[in-house]
Amino acid sequence: MTAADAIVLAGGRASRMGGVDKPAIVIGGRSMLDAALTAVAGCARTVVVGPHRPELSPAITQVREVPPGSGPVAAIDTGLHALQPDPAPLVVVLAADMPFLTDAAIAELLRQEAETGADAVFAADSSGRPQYLIGVWRRTALTAALARLDSLVNQPMKALVPDETVTVHLAGVADCDTDEEVRQARAVAQRSHPGSQTPPIRPLPLEEARGVLRGRLARLTAYRTELRAVRGAALAAPILAAGALPRFDVSAMDGYAVCGDGPWQLRRDVGFAGGQRPVGLLPGEAVRIATGAHVPDGTTGVLRDEFTSVTADNVLHRLPDSPRRDDIRRSGEDRRPGDLIAAEATPVTAGLVSAAASVEVTEGLVRGPVRARIVMTGDEIRSEGPLQLGQTRDSIGPILPDVLSWYGIHVVDRVHLRDTPTGFDDVLAATGEFDVLVIVGATGGGAADQLRGAVARAAAEILVPRLELRPGGSTLVAELPDHTTVLGLPGNPFAAIATLMALAPALVEGRTGAHPGRPYLGPLHNAASVAGPVPRVLPARRAPFGGFLAEPHRSTAHLGGLIDRDGLVVVPAHATDGTPAEFLPLHG
Repeated sequence: MTAADAIVLAGGRASRMGGVDKPAIVIGGRSMLDAALTAVAGCARTVVVGPHRPELSPAITQVREVPPGSGPVAAIDTGLHALQPDPAPLVVVLAADMPFLTDAAIAELLRQEAETGADAVFAADSSGRPQYLIGVWRRTALTAALARLDSLVNQPMKALVPDETVTVHLAGVADCDTDEEVRQARAVAQRSHPGSQTPPIRPLPLEEARGVLRGRLARLTAYRTELRAVRGAALAAPILAAGALPRFDVSAMDGYAVCGDGPWQLRRDVGFAGGQRPVGLLPGEAVRIATGAHVPDGTTGVLRDEFTSVTADNVLHRLPDSPRRDDIRRSGEDRRPGDLIAAEATPVTAGLVSAAASVEVTEGLVRGPVRARIVMTGDEIRSEGPLQLGQTRDSIGPILPDVLSWYGIHVVDRVHLRDTPTGFDDVLAATGEFDVLVIVGATGGGAADQLRGAVARAAAEILVPRLELRPGGSTLVAELPDHTTVLGLPGNPFAAIATLMALAPALVEGRTGAHPGRPYLGPLHNAASVAGPVPRVLPARRAPFGGFLAEPHRSTAHLGGLIDRDGLVVVPAHATDGTPAEFLPLHG
Protein backbone atom coordinates (compact mmCIF):
# COMPACT_ATOMS: atom_id res chain seq x y z
CA MET A 1 0.00 0.00 0.00
CA THR A 2 1.26 3.50 -0.83
CA ALA A 3 3.02 5.25 2.08
CA ALA A 4 1.11 7.97 3.92
CA ASP A 5 1.90 10.77 6.33
CA ALA A 6 -0.60 12.08 8.90
CA ILE A 7 -1.73 15.57 9.92
CA VAL A 8 -3.68 15.64 13.18
CA LEU A 9 -5.56 18.87 13.90
CA ALA A 10 -5.50 19.53 17.65
CA GLY A 11 -6.26 23.22 17.78
CA GLY A 12 -7.25 23.18 21.42
CA ARG A 13 -10.01 25.43 22.80
CA ALA A 14 -13.58 24.67 21.66
CA SER A 15 -15.86 27.73 21.66
CA ARG A 16 -19.01 25.57 21.68
CA MET A 17 -17.81 23.88 24.88
CA GLY A 18 -16.80 26.92 26.89
CA GLY A 19 -13.24 27.10 25.60
CA VAL A 20 -12.05 23.73 26.94
CA ASP A 21 -9.09 21.95 25.35
CA LYS A 22 -11.21 19.54 23.30
CA PRO A 23 -8.43 17.20 22.07
CA ALA A 24 -7.40 16.65 25.71
CA ILE A 25 -10.88 15.53 26.83
CA VAL A 26 -10.66 11.98 28.19
CA ILE A 27 -13.28 9.45 27.10
CA GLY A 28 -12.94 5.78 27.90
CA GLY A 29 -9.59 6.26 29.64
CA ARG A 30 -7.77 8.14 26.86
CA SER A 31 -7.86 11.62 25.39
CA MET A 32 -9.33 12.19 21.96
CA LEU A 33 -5.87 13.25 20.81
CA ASP A 34 -4.48 9.91 22.01
CA ALA A 35 -7.22 8.17 20.03
CA ALA A 36 -6.24 10.05 16.88
CA LEU A 37 -2.52 9.35 17.32
CA THR A 38 -3.18 5.66 17.93
CA ALA A 39 -5.26 5.49 14.75
CA VAL A 40 -2.43 6.91 12.61
CA ALA A 41 0.41 5.08 14.36
CA GLY A 42 1.14 3.18 11.14
CA CYS A 43 1.82 6.32 9.11
CA ALA A 44 5.34 7.24 8.09
CA ARG A 45 5.36 10.62 9.83
CA THR A 46 2.84 12.41 12.04
CA VAL A 47 2.41 16.16 12.52
CA VAL A 48 0.18 17.55 15.27
CA VAL A 49 -1.03 21.10 14.58
CA GLY A 50 -2.06 23.02 17.68
CA PRO A 51 -0.70 24.35 20.98
CA HIS A 52 2.50 22.67 22.13
CA ARG A 53 1.88 19.58 24.24
CA PRO A 54 5.00 18.54 26.17
CA GLU A 55 3.60 15.09 26.93
CA LEU A 56 3.79 13.98 23.27
CA SER A 57 6.58 11.76 21.99
CA PRO A 58 9.57 13.56 20.43
CA ALA A 59 8.96 11.46 17.31
CA ILE A 60 5.80 13.50 16.66
CA THR A 61 6.35 16.88 14.99
CA GLN A 62 4.39 19.70 16.65
CA VAL A 63 3.59 22.97 14.84
CA ARG A 64 1.15 25.85 15.25
CA GLU A 65 -0.89 27.53 12.53
CA VAL A 66 -0.39 31.27 12.10
CA PRO A 67 -2.31 33.03 13.40
CA PRO A 68 -3.41 30.54 16.08
CA GLY A 69 -7.06 29.59 15.78
CA SER A 70 -7.29 30.50 12.09
CA GLY A 71 -9.21 27.38 11.14
CA PRO A 72 -8.61 23.87 9.76
CA VAL A 73 -7.52 24.94 6.26
CA ALA A 74 -4.71 27.11 7.62
CA ALA A 75 -3.77 24.30 10.01
CA ILE A 76 -3.58 21.75 7.18
CA ASP A 77 -1.33 24.06 5.17
CA THR A 78 0.97 24.42 8.19
CA GLY A 79 1.03 20.66 8.64
CA LEU A 80 1.91 20.07 4.98
CA HIS A 81 4.88 22.41 5.21
CA ALA A 82 6.08 20.55 8.33
CA LEU A 83 6.18 17.29 6.34
CA GLN A 84 8.92 18.61 4.06
CA PRO A 85 11.29 17.38 2.77
CA ASP A 86 10.44 14.03 1.15
CA PRO A 87 6.72 13.87 1.99
CA ALA A 88 4.75 10.71 1.35
CA PRO A 89 2.40 10.71 -1.68
CA LEU A 90 -0.67 10.32 0.55
CA VAL A 91 -1.74 12.39 3.56
CA VAL A 92 -4.16 11.32 6.27
CA VAL A 93 -5.96 14.41 7.65
CA LEU A 94 -8.09 14.11 10.74
CA ALA A 95 -9.32 16.17 13.66
CA ALA A 96 -8.63 15.06 17.23
CA ASP A 97 -12.29 14.98 18.26
CA MET A 98 -13.32 11.36 17.54
CA PRO A 99 -13.04 9.26 20.71
CA PHE A 100 -13.73 5.90 19.04
CA LEU A 101 -11.55 6.25 15.96
CA THR A 102 -9.46 3.15 15.21
CA ASP A 103 -6.52 2.25 13.02
CA ALA A 104 -8.86 -0.08 11.13
CA ALA A 105 -10.87 2.94 9.96
CA ILE A 106 -7.72 4.62 8.66
CA ALA A 107 -6.65 1.40 6.94
CA GLU A 108 -10.01 1.19 5.17
CA LEU A 109 -9.69 4.76 3.89
CA LEU A 110 -6.21 4.00 2.56
CA ARG A 111 -7.48 0.80 0.91
CA GLN A 112 -10.32 2.67 -0.80
CA GLU A 113 -7.90 5.29 -2.11
CA ALA A 114 -5.62 2.58 -3.53
CA GLU A 115 -8.56 0.90 -5.29
CA THR A 116 -10.25 4.01 -6.69
CA GLY A 117 -7.32 6.38 -7.28
CA ALA A 118 -9.51 9.25 -6.07
CA ASP A 119 -7.96 12.57 -5.13
CA ALA A 120 -9.53 12.25 -1.67
CA VAL A 121 -11.42 9.61 0.30
CA PHE A 122 -13.61 10.81 3.19
CA ALA A 123 -15.39 8.95 5.97
CA ALA A 124 -19.13 9.25 6.44
CA ASP A 125 -20.80 8.81 9.82
CA SER A 126 -23.88 6.69 10.58
CA SER A 127 -26.19 9.40 9.20
CA GLY A 128 -24.32 9.44 5.87
CA ARG A 129 -22.86 12.91 6.51
CA PRO A 130 -19.34 13.26 5.04
CA GLN A 131 -16.65 13.97 7.60
CA TYR A 132 -14.17 16.17 5.75
CA LEU A 133 -11.84 16.13 8.75
CA ILE A 134 -11.20 12.43 8.49
CA GLY A 135 -9.89 11.54 5.09
CA VAL A 136 -7.01 10.44 2.91
CA TRP A 137 -5.72 12.86 0.28
CA ARG A 138 -3.33 12.65 -2.60
CA ARG A 139 -0.74 15.16 -1.51
CA THR A 140 -0.62 16.76 -4.97
CA ALA A 141 -4.38 17.31 -4.96
CA LEU A 142 -4.34 18.80 -1.46
CA THR A 143 -1.43 21.10 -2.31
CA ALA A 144 -3.18 22.28 -5.47
CA ALA A 145 -6.43 22.95 -3.62
CA LEU A 146 -4.61 25.07 -1.04
CA ALA A 147 -2.78 27.01 -3.76
CA ARG A 148 -6.08 28.00 -5.40
CA LEU A 149 -7.29 29.88 -2.33
CA ASP A 150 -6.67 33.62 -1.99
CA SER A 151 -6.57 33.30 1.81
CA LEU A 152 -6.28 30.32 4.15
CA VAL A 153 -7.62 32.00 7.27
CA ASN A 154 -11.03 30.78 8.52
CA GLN A 155 -11.84 28.97 5.27
CA PRO A 156 -14.37 26.09 5.42
CA MET A 157 -13.13 22.61 4.61
CA LYS A 158 -15.50 22.47 1.64
CA ALA A 159 -13.25 25.02 -0.05
CA LEU A 160 -10.64 22.25 -0.41
CA VAL A 161 -12.83 19.34 -1.52
CA PRO A 162 -11.75 18.19 -5.04
CA ASP A 163 -14.05 16.93 -7.78
CA GLU A 164 -12.90 13.29 -7.67
CA THR A 165 -13.77 12.04 -4.18
CA VAL A 166 -15.04 8.84 -2.59
CA THR A 167 -17.11 8.60 0.60
CA VAL A 168 -16.88 5.50 2.80
CA HIS A 169 -19.35 4.65 5.56
CA LEU A 170 -17.33 3.82 8.69
CA ALA A 171 -18.14 3.14 12.31
CA GLY A 172 -16.49 5.10 15.13
CA VAL A 173 -16.05 8.38 13.24
CA ALA A 174 -18.67 10.46 15.08
CA ASP A 175 -17.11 13.61 16.50
CA CYS A 176 -17.74 15.37 19.82
CA ASP A 177 -18.53 19.07 19.40
CA THR A 178 -20.76 19.70 22.43
CA ASP A 179 -20.85 18.84 26.12
CA GLU A 180 -23.84 16.58 25.50
CA GLU A 181 -21.96 14.61 22.83
CA VAL A 182 -19.06 14.17 25.25
CA ARG A 183 -21.46 12.94 27.93
CA GLN A 184 -23.03 10.45 25.53
CA ALA A 185 -19.62 9.22 24.38
CA ARG A 186 -18.53 8.67 27.97
CA ALA A 187 -21.69 6.68 28.62
CA VAL A 188 -20.94 4.48 25.61
CA ALA A 189 -17.35 4.01 26.81
CA GLN A 190 -18.57 3.07 30.29
CA ARG A 191 -20.93 0.42 28.88
CA SER A 192 -18.03 -0.97 26.86
CA HIS A 193 -16.07 -1.66 30.05
CA PRO A 194 -18.54 -3.09 32.59
CA GLY A 195 -17.28 -3.55 36.14
CA SER A 196 -14.56 -0.91 35.90
CA GLN A 197 -14.36 2.85 35.73
CA THR A 198 -11.88 3.01 32.84
CA PRO A 199 -9.70 0.56 30.93
CA PRO A 200 -6.32 -0.18 32.48
CA ILE A 201 -3.91 2.72 32.03
CA ARG A 202 -0.15 2.66 32.42
CA PRO A 203 1.39 4.69 35.24
CA LEU A 204 3.06 7.86 33.99
CA PRO A 205 6.77 8.47 34.59
CA LEU A 206 7.33 11.52 36.78
CA GLU A 207 8.63 13.80 34.00
CA GLU A 208 5.78 12.83 31.69
CA ALA A 209 3.26 13.53 34.45
CA ARG A 210 4.81 16.95 35.03
CA GLY A 211 4.58 17.70 31.33
CA VAL A 212 0.91 16.77 31.33
CA LEU A 213 0.21 19.12 34.24
CA ARG A 214 2.10 22.00 32.65
CA GLY A 215 0.52 21.50 29.25
CA ARG A 216 -3.06 20.41 29.94
CA LEU A 217 -4.26 22.00 33.17
CA ALA A 218 -6.61 24.93 32.57
CA ARG A 219 -5.04 28.34 33.14
CA LEU A 220 -6.42 30.53 35.89
CA THR A 221 -8.17 33.75 34.87
CA ALA A 222 -5.84 36.73 34.55
CA TYR A 223 -6.55 39.85 36.62
CA ARG A 224 -4.77 43.08 37.62
CA THR A 225 -3.72 43.56 41.22
CA GLU A 226 -1.01 44.75 43.60
CA LEU A 227 2.06 42.59 43.04
CA ARG A 228 3.06 42.52 46.69
CA ALA A 229 -0.22 40.77 47.55
CA VAL A 230 0.14 37.82 45.16
CA ARG A 231 3.37 35.97 45.89
CA GLY A 232 3.12 32.63 44.12
CA ALA A 233 1.23 34.04 41.12
CA ALA A 234 2.75 34.39 37.65
CA LEU A 235 2.70 37.34 35.30
CA ALA A 236 0.05 37.17 32.59
CA ALA A 237 1.68 40.13 30.82
CA PRO A 238 5.20 41.55 30.92
CA ILE A 239 6.24 44.23 33.41
CA LEU A 240 7.71 47.33 31.75
CA ALA A 241 9.48 50.14 33.58
CA ALA A 242 7.25 53.15 34.22
CA GLY A 243 10.10 55.35 35.43
CA ALA A 244 13.87 55.64 35.12
CA LEU A 245 16.28 53.97 37.54
CA PRO A 246 17.86 55.94 39.06
CA ARG A 247 15.18 58.61 38.71
CA PHE A 248 17.89 61.30 38.81
CA ASP A 249 21.68 61.54 39.11
CA VAL A 250 22.67 60.26 42.56
CA SER A 251 25.87 59.74 44.48
CA ALA A 252 27.14 56.18 44.38
CA MET A 253 29.31 56.64 47.51
CA ASP A 254 29.61 58.65 50.72
CA GLY A 255 31.97 61.53 50.00
CA TYR A 256 31.93 64.91 48.31
CA ALA A 257 30.23 66.24 45.19
CA VAL A 258 32.78 68.40 43.41
CA CYS A 259 32.90 70.76 40.46
CA GLY A 260 36.13 70.94 38.48
CA ASP A 261 39.58 69.48 39.09
CA GLY A 262 40.25 70.82 42.59
CA PRO A 263 41.27 71.68 45.13
CA TRP A 264 37.77 72.71 46.20
CA GLN A 265 36.31 75.06 48.74
CA LEU A 266 34.04 72.97 50.98
CA ARG A 267 30.62 74.45 51.62
CA ARG A 268 28.73 73.98 54.88
CA ASP A 269 25.60 72.34 53.44
CA VAL A 270 25.23 68.54 53.15
CA GLY A 271 23.31 66.38 50.67
CA PHE A 272 21.37 63.48 52.19
CA ALA A 273 19.44 60.73 50.43
CA GLY A 274 15.80 61.76 50.46
CA GLY A 275 16.71 65.23 51.74
CA GLN A 276 16.74 68.60 50.06
CA ARG A 277 19.00 68.78 47.04
CA PRO A 278 21.98 71.08 47.57
CA VAL A 279 22.07 74.19 45.44
CA GLY A 280 24.22 74.06 42.33
CA LEU A 281 28.01 73.97 42.54
CA LEU A 282 30.28 76.60 41.08
CA PRO A 283 33.71 75.67 39.70
CA GLY A 284 36.07 74.96 42.59
CA GLU A 285 33.25 74.20 45.06
CA ALA A 286 32.43 70.95 46.92
CA VAL A 287 29.63 69.78 49.18
CA ARG A 288 29.39 66.85 51.57
CA ILE A 289 27.08 64.14 50.13
CA ALA A 290 25.68 60.76 51.18
CA THR A 291 25.13 57.63 49.13
CA GLY A 292 21.88 57.90 47.18
CA ALA A 293 21.58 61.68 47.49
CA HIS A 294 20.62 63.78 44.47
CA VAL A 295 23.84 65.43 43.27
CA PRO A 296 23.64 69.22 42.79
CA ASP A 297 23.74 70.86 39.39
CA GLY A 298 27.28 71.46 38.19
CA THR A 299 28.66 68.28 39.78
CA THR A 300 31.47 66.79 37.70
CA GLY A 301 32.11 63.86 40.02
CA VAL A 302 31.87 62.40 43.51
CA LEU A 303 35.08 62.00 45.47
CA ARG A 304 34.99 59.15 48.00
CA ASP A 305 35.82 59.83 51.63
CA GLU A 306 38.88 57.57 51.57
CA PHE A 307 40.39 59.51 48.67
CA THR A 308 40.21 62.96 50.36
CA SER A 309 41.74 65.25 52.96
CA VAL A 310 40.32 68.52 54.34
CA THR A 311 42.51 71.34 55.61
CA ALA A 312 41.73 73.60 58.57
CA ASP A 313 40.43 76.30 56.25
CA ASN A 314 37.86 73.87 54.72
CA VAL A 315 39.72 73.22 51.49
CA LEU A 316 39.16 69.72 50.04
CA HIS A 317 42.08 67.93 48.39
CA ARG A 318 42.33 64.68 46.44
CA LEU A 319 44.91 62.37 48.01
CA PRO A 320 47.95 61.73 45.81
CA ASP A 321 47.77 58.60 43.61
CA SER A 322 44.06 58.02 44.38
CA PRO A 323 42.07 56.66 41.40
CA ARG A 324 39.91 59.03 39.39
CA ARG A 325 36.33 57.80 39.37
CA ASP A 326 33.01 59.37 38.57
CA ASP A 327 31.00 57.58 41.33
CA ILE A 328 27.73 59.05 40.08
CA ARG A 329 24.83 56.84 39.11
CA ARG A 330 23.30 58.61 36.13
CA SER A 331 19.54 58.89 35.62
CA GLY A 332 18.26 55.86 33.68
CA GLU A 333 21.60 54.04 33.57
CA ASP A 334 19.98 50.90 35.06
CA ARG A 335 16.48 51.17 33.57
CA ARG A 336 14.70 53.54 31.22
CA PRO A 337 10.93 53.89 30.85
CA GLY A 338 9.64 51.04 28.71
CA ASP A 339 12.50 48.66 29.55
CA LEU A 340 11.46 45.05 30.16
CA ILE A 341 11.63 44.23 33.86
CA ALA A 342 10.05 40.77 33.81
CA ALA A 343 8.57 38.72 30.97
CA GLU A 344 5.15 37.12 30.87
CA ALA A 345 5.05 33.82 32.82
CA THR A 346 7.64 35.01 35.35
CA PRO A 347 6.70 33.92 38.91
CA VAL A 348 5.87 36.76 41.30
CA THR A 349 8.62 36.66 43.92
CA ALA A 350 10.02 39.13 46.42
CA GLY A 351 12.73 39.99 43.91
CA LEU A 352 10.20 40.76 41.17
CA VAL A 353 8.06 42.89 43.51
CA SER A 354 11.13 44.89 44.52
CA ALA A 355 12.46 45.26 40.98
CA ALA A 356 9.06 46.47 39.74
CA ALA A 357 8.64 48.94 42.61
CA SER A 358 12.05 50.45 41.84
CA VAL A 359 10.72 51.57 38.43
CA GLU A 360 7.36 52.81 39.75
CA VAL A 361 5.33 49.66 38.99
CA THR A 362 3.28 48.23 41.83
CA GLU A 363 0.49 46.48 39.90
CA GLY A 364 0.49 43.80 37.23
CA LEU A 365 -1.68 41.38 35.26
CA VAL A 366 -1.29 37.99 36.94
CA ARG A 367 -2.69 34.49 37.23
CA GLY A 368 -2.89 33.04 40.70
CA PRO A 369 -1.77 32.40 43.30
CA VAL A 370 -3.29 28.93 43.34
CA ARG A 371 -5.85 28.44 46.13
CA ALA A 372 -6.29 25.01 47.68
CA ARG A 373 -8.67 23.12 49.90
CA ILE A 374 -7.15 20.21 51.83
CA VAL A 375 -9.35 17.16 52.32
CA MET A 376 -8.16 14.52 54.78
CA THR A 377 -10.00 11.20 54.40
CA GLY A 378 -10.72 8.14 56.49
CA ASP A 379 -12.67 7.31 59.64
CA GLU A 380 -9.43 6.18 61.27
CA ILE A 381 -7.89 9.68 61.16
CA ARG A 382 -8.37 12.15 64.01
CA SER A 383 -6.86 15.63 64.20
CA GLU A 384 -7.77 16.68 67.74
CA GLY A 385 -8.93 15.15 70.96
CA PRO A 386 -8.24 11.73 72.46
CA LEU A 387 -7.94 8.80 70.09
CA GLN A 388 -10.61 6.13 70.11
CA LEU A 389 -10.10 2.44 69.46
CA GLY A 390 -8.78 1.94 65.90
CA GLN A 391 -7.99 5.61 65.32
CA THR A 392 -4.65 7.21 64.48
CA ARG A 393 -3.43 10.78 64.73
CA ASP A 394 -3.52 13.01 61.66
CA SER A 395 0.21 13.72 61.34
CA ILE A 396 0.25 15.44 57.94
CA GLY A 397 -2.94 17.51 57.72
CA PRO A 398 -1.60 20.19 60.11
CA ILE A 399 1.66 20.59 58.14
CA LEU A 400 0.23 20.49 54.62
CA PRO A 401 -0.51 24.26 54.55
CA ASP A 402 3.16 24.92 55.27
CA VAL A 403 4.34 22.48 52.61
CA LEU A 404 1.94 23.90 50.02
CA SER A 405 3.13 27.42 50.82
CA TRP A 406 6.66 26.43 49.71
CA TYR A 407 5.28 26.34 46.18
CA GLY A 408 3.16 29.48 46.43
CA ILE A 409 -0.13 27.62 47.03
CA HIS A 410 -2.49 29.39 49.46
CA VAL A 411 -4.67 27.09 51.57
CA VAL A 412 -8.29 28.22 51.86
CA ASP A 413 -9.34 25.61 54.42
CA ARG A 414 -8.80 22.04 55.62
CA VAL A 415 -11.64 19.55 56.13
CA HIS A 416 -11.97 15.92 57.23
CA LEU A 417 -14.09 13.59 55.11
CA ARG A 418 -15.57 10.51 56.71
CA ASP A 419 -15.91 7.23 54.77
CA THR A 420 -19.46 7.56 53.37
CA PRO A 421 -20.96 6.41 50.05
CA THR A 422 -21.55 9.95 48.73
CA GLY A 423 -18.89 11.92 50.59
CA PHE A 424 -16.54 12.33 47.64
CA ASP A 425 -19.37 13.25 45.30
CA ASP A 426 -20.29 16.08 47.67
CA VAL A 427 -16.66 17.25 47.92
CA LEU A 428 -16.21 17.32 44.15
CA ALA A 429 -19.47 19.23 43.71
CA ALA A 430 -18.68 21.94 46.29
CA THR A 431 -16.09 23.91 44.32
CA GLY A 432 -15.79 27.59 43.56
CA GLU A 433 -13.64 29.23 46.23
CA PHE A 434 -10.47 27.34 45.39
CA ASP A 435 -8.53 26.09 42.39
CA VAL A 436 -7.15 22.78 43.68
CA LEU A 437 -8.60 20.02 45.84
CA VAL A 438 -5.72 18.31 47.65
CA ILE A 439 -7.20 14.99 48.78
CA VAL A 440 -5.12 12.74 51.00
CA GLY A 441 -6.05 9.06 50.92
CA ALA A 442 -8.64 6.95 49.11
CA THR A 443 -6.63 6.85 45.87
CA GLY A 444 -5.95 3.11 45.86
CA GLY A 445 -8.27 0.25 45.04
CA GLY A 446 -9.40 -0.80 48.52
CA ALA A 447 -12.94 -1.06 49.81
CA ALA A 448 -12.79 2.45 51.34
CA ASP A 449 -10.92 4.03 48.42
CA GLN A 450 -13.78 5.77 46.65
CA LEU A 451 -12.09 8.79 45.07
CA ARG A 452 -11.63 7.32 41.59
CA GLY A 453 -15.28 6.32 41.29
CA ALA A 454 -16.41 9.80 42.34
CA VAL A 455 -14.03 11.41 39.84
CA ALA A 456 -15.51 9.27 37.07
CA ARG A 457 -19.07 10.18 38.09
CA ALA A 458 -18.11 13.87 38.06
CA ALA A 459 -17.08 13.53 34.38
CA ALA A 460 -13.58 14.69 35.27
CA GLU A 461 -10.67 14.33 32.85
CA ILE A 462 -8.00 12.00 34.21
CA LEU A 463 -4.64 13.66 33.55
CA VAL A 464 -2.38 11.46 35.69
CA PRO A 465 -4.04 8.10 36.40
CA ARG A 466 -1.08 6.71 38.38
CA LEU A 467 2.62 7.48 38.83
CA GLU A 468 5.56 5.29 38.01
CA LEU A 469 7.12 6.18 41.35
CA ARG A 470 7.62 4.54 44.74
CA PRO A 471 6.09 5.59 46.99
CA GLY A 472 3.32 7.48 45.26
CA GLY A 473 2.12 5.01 42.63
CA SER A 474 -1.57 5.50 43.47
CA THR A 475 -1.44 9.25 42.88
CA LEU A 476 -4.32 10.66 40.82
CA VAL A 477 -4.60 14.05 39.10
CA ALA A 478 -7.83 15.04 37.35
CA GLU A 479 -9.63 18.16 36.18
CA LEU A 480 -13.31 18.72 36.91
CA PRO A 481 -15.61 20.26 34.28
CA ASP A 482 -15.34 23.65 36.05
CA HIS A 483 -11.51 23.36 35.73
CA THR A 484 -10.87 22.68 39.42
CA THR A 485 -7.81 20.46 39.74
CA VAL A 486 -8.10 17.31 41.85
CA LEU A 487 -4.79 16.16 43.32
CA GLY A 488 -5.28 12.78 44.99
CA LEU A 489 -2.33 11.84 47.20
CA PRO A 490 -1.61 8.47 48.83
CA GLY A 491 -2.75 8.14 52.42
CA ASN A 492 0.65 7.20 53.88
CA PRO A 493 2.28 10.36 55.27
CA PHE A 494 5.69 10.01 53.58
CA ALA A 495 4.15 8.96 50.26
CA ALA A 496 1.78 11.95 50.36
CA ILE A 497 4.50 14.50 51.11
CA ALA A 498 6.97 13.01 48.63
CA THR A 499 4.42 13.00 45.82
CA LEU A 500 3.25 16.50 46.65
CA MET A 501 6.82 17.83 46.56
CA ALA A 502 7.42 16.10 43.23
CA LEU A 503 4.27 17.40 41.49
CA ALA A 504 3.35 20.72 43.16
CA PRO A 505 5.69 22.95 41.11
CA ALA A 506 4.38 21.56 37.80
CA LEU A 507 0.79 21.90 39.02
CA VAL A 508 1.36 25.57 39.88
CA GLU A 509 3.09 26.14 36.54
CA GLY A 510 0.16 24.56 34.72
CA ARG A 511 -2.48 26.66 36.46
CA THR A 512 -0.60 29.99 36.47
CA GLY A 513 1.28 29.62 33.18
CA ALA A 514 4.62 30.17 34.94
CA HIS A 515 7.83 29.15 33.21
CA PRO A 516 9.00 25.68 34.35
CA GLY A 517 11.50 25.90 37.17
CA ARG A 518 15.05 24.64 36.82
CA PRO A 519 15.57 21.20 38.43
CA TYR A 520 18.12 20.89 41.21
CA LEU A 521 20.40 18.11 39.95
CA GLY A 522 23.56 16.56 41.35
CA PRO A 523 25.39 13.25 41.63
CA LEU A 524 23.81 10.66 43.92
CA HIS A 525 26.87 9.04 45.45
CA ASN A 526 25.17 5.93 46.85
CA ALA A 527 22.65 5.40 44.04
CA ALA A 528 23.51 1.75 43.42
CA SER A 529 22.60 0.74 46.97
CA VAL A 530 19.18 2.45 46.98
CA ALA A 531 17.97 2.15 43.36
CA GLY A 532 15.26 -0.28 42.31
CA PRO A 533 13.44 -1.36 39.17
CA VAL A 534 11.28 1.80 39.23
CA PRO A 535 12.16 5.35 40.32
CA ARG A 536 12.08 5.95 44.07
CA VAL A 537 11.82 8.99 46.32
CA LEU A 538 13.97 8.87 49.45
CA PRO A 539 15.11 11.26 52.19
CA ALA A 540 18.57 12.65 51.48
CA ARG A 541 21.39 14.80 52.82
CA ARG A 542 23.67 17.13 50.94
CA ALA A 543 27.10 15.57 50.77
CA PRO A 544 29.89 17.79 52.16
CA PHE A 545 31.85 17.30 48.94
CA GLY A 546 28.88 18.09 46.64
CA GLY A 547 25.96 15.99 45.46
CA PHE A 548 23.66 13.94 47.68
CA LEU A 549 23.46 10.84 49.86
CA ALA A 550 20.13 9.02 50.03
CA GLU A 551 18.84 7.27 53.14
CA PRO A 552 18.27 3.60 52.31
CA HIS A 553 15.76 2.87 55.07
CA ARG A 554 12.50 4.73 55.43
CA SER A 555 8.90 4.01 56.43
CA THR A 556 5.98 5.55 54.58
CA ALA A 557 3.84 5.47 57.74
CA HIS A 558 5.39 8.62 59.27
CA LEU A 559 7.74 11.51 58.52
CA GLY A 560 10.45 10.57 60.99
CA GLY A 561 12.80 9.91 58.10
CA LEU A 562 12.80 13.64 57.28
CA ILE A 563 14.25 14.71 60.62
CA ASP A 564 17.73 16.18 60.16
CA ARG A 565 17.52 15.69 56.41
CA ASP A 566 17.96 18.36 53.76
CA GLY A 567 15.30 17.10 51.37
CA LEU A 568 14.24 14.25 49.12
CA VAL A 569 15.99 12.76 46.14
CA VAL A 570 14.38 11.11 43.10
CA VAL A 571 16.42 7.97 42.47
CA PRO A 572 16.29 6.83 38.80
CA ALA A 573 15.55 3.17 38.15
CA HIS A 574 18.65 0.96 38.10
CA ALA A 575 20.88 3.95 38.91
CA THR A 576 24.59 3.53 39.54
CA ASP A 577 26.76 5.51 41.94
CA GLY A 578 27.25 9.06 40.73
CA THR A 579 24.12 9.08 38.56
CA PRO A 580 22.63 12.60 38.38
CA ALA A 581 19.49 12.75 40.51
CA GLU A 582 16.89 15.43 41.18
CA PHE A 583 16.91 16.94 44.67
CA LEU A 584 13.69 18.27 46.24
CA PRO A 585 14.69 20.59 49.11
CA LEU A 586 12.78 20.81 52.36
CA HIS A 587 12.01 24.51 52.52
CA GLY A 588 10.87 24.57 56.14
